[in-house]
Amino acid sequence: MRRIRRDGALAARSTTEAADMSNQARGSFEVKVTPQPPQDGVGDPAVGRMAIEKHFHGDLQGVGKGQMLAVGTAVEGSAAYVALERVSGSVHGRHGSFALQHSGTMHRGAPQLSVTIVPDSGTEQLTGIAGRLEIIIANGEHAYVLEYSLPVA
Repeated sequence: MRRIRRDGALAARSTTEAADMSNQARGSFEVKVTPQPPQDGVGDPAVGRMAIEKHFHGDLQGVGKGQMLAVGTAVEGSAAYVALERVSGSVHGRHGSFALQHSGTMHRGAPQLSVTIVPDSGTEQLTGIAGRLEIIIANGEHAYVLEYSLPVA
């Protein structure tokens, strides 16, 4: 599909672009992390396993539940975690659920975090949702920015 830009030049636009709308959802959340006991014969007991539960407020209203695996090192401020969680609720009034994949590292105090919506994990009015979630922690408070696209309803 082609369209004409304001300056008169032709610009290509894919049909996927035309069918999606990009949005940002912002708000706060509380998180509860509950350590789980090691399981005999499953992995290394030095890898911590935790249940996570989040309550989202703002443009995303709902609850996230999942599991996290984490490992620390002998160097203070260095660690890593991975997590999967299912978020159920609504985004800008559209109801359903979707899954998030977390991958985080801390290298001597410098954090790096990626939280991505699992492709094709959206249900109900959130079917087709794609994007990523940014977690912001300041003054002990948790906030999020969810950058996402959804097929046009």
